[in-house]
Amino acid sequence: MRRYEKEQGDQLVQVICNRCGKELRLENGYLKEGCLNVDYVFGYFSEKDGLRHRFDLCEECYDEMIRHFRIPVQISQERELL
Repeated sequence: MRRYEKEQGDQLVQVICNRCGKELRLENGYLKEGCLNVDYVFGYFSEKDGLRHRFDLCEECYDEMIRHFRIPVQISQERELL
């Protein structure tokens, strides 16, 4: 879950893991630790057609989630991080 402060030009002021409730570390509106941010709109053939789901997971909860995948995630090393 993300919270923005309008008085500060929509600056990010809080990120909380939707699964465990951990507050993630921020500095000047920038995340200082790993976080999976999901912002997904379900499409026409879905039971959730037109619904947008948004959530954040800390790295620990992400690792726990993918540990239960039947088919592992594809992992590759990025050469340039922005």
